[in-house]
Amino acid sequence: MITFLIRRLFQMFVVTIVACMLSYGLLYLQPGGPIDQFLAERQNSGRNRVTEADLQRVLQRYELDLALPVRFSRWLIGWPTGPIFGSIGANWQVGCAQPGQVRLRYPDGRVEIVEEGCAIPVTLADLEGREASRGVLFGDFGESQTILRDRPVTELIWSRLPYTLYLMGASILLAILIAVPLGVYSAVKQYSRFDYIATTIAFIGASVPSFVFGVFFILIFSILAKQAGLPYLPPGDAVGTRDYYIPLIGNVEAGSFLDRFLHFIMPCAVLTIINLAGWSRFVRGSMLEVLQQDYVRTARAKGVRERLVILKHALRNSLIPFVTLLAGVLAAIFGGALITETIFNWPGLGRLFIQSLGANDYNVAMALLLVNVILLLIGILITDILYTIVDPRIRLS
Repeated sequence: MITFLIRRLFQMFVVTIVACMLSYGLLYLQPGGPIDQFLAERQNSGRNRVTEADLQRVLQRYELDLALPVRFSRWLIGWPTGPIFGSIGANWQVGCAQPGQVRLRYPDGRVEIVEEGCAIPVTLADLEGREASRGVLFGDFGESQTILRDRPVTELIWSRLPYTLYLMGASILLAILIAVPLGVYSAVKQYSRFDYIATTIAFIGASVPSFVFGVFFILIFSILAKQAGLPYLPPGDAVGTRDYYIPLIGNVEAGSFLDRFLHFIMPCAVLTIINLAGWSRFVRGSMLEVLQQDYVRTARAKGVRERLVILKHALRNSLIPFVTLLAGVLAAIFGGALITETIFNWPGLGRLFIQSLGANDYNVAMALLLVNVILLLIGILITDILYTIVDPRIRLS
């Protein structure tokens, strides 16, 4: 076991570094970015004149004046922070039409030269005095660049984490508690009326996207119910901004436990239905396969009670594939549901990730990506260990 853990921890470290390199590179190479956003803001405000100093200030803020490998190493380990070998470094420049010209493109295709001279290439010799984080490997994710400007990324994540934990934790727990018995009973009662109904509902739940469920829930349980004078649920947010009245319930005080619970019901229900649909079908298929094994027939032929055959002989072995499916649960609990949290305006980490991408807040986006990768790898390791508990025949070496 110790040898296995050491080997897996080393593999996890290598995979994490490779994932960081790919994610970091792709994030900065994607179309758009701080420069395009800056130019668009200048055009929208009517200030079309862009100076080299303006562009250089944006480049330094996002460290786009440094070569990609240098930016990555500063983000990962906080190094280099000063001159190394005098001049080895970046050669990134503002997009120039010709040497000595900076262009501003307009949506209608016009091009105007707004400043003579390009940004001067930055070398490692110019890093003296420039601030850098200690590196994410040392627990420093840097500062938020736009969402919570100049505040630590960890502070922003900790402020959103509780909302994601109890939303995702409750929905996943409910889905597991319902999906396993539902899948087992559906397999035991194969081709019964209950099986047909459960299969139909599961197919619908697995096929319909989460944002469709979210919109329908808001339409039915918030808008139409309120118009009909029936008890309704708040359509979004995690807590109300003011007191409100719900028929048959009465006045609801903003910020109270009842207020938070009413806001919690719809996003939790959507996530539970989506997970329940897929997991119940998975458990049913695995259970049907186990029920056809010879040892199950032998147990029945020996006169073992049907309940013991199902619970002791069949269920335990049918859960082995389901344990594999749960490898990503740990990352899902932390990462949140991107679409569902956005639909219901839930202030969790999933919505924070969407916000960070839209606002070009790369430090926040990369922090969330890195933590999700690490938690996914930890979940896979825990799954491998759980195999030995579910099936004693499996040994780790």
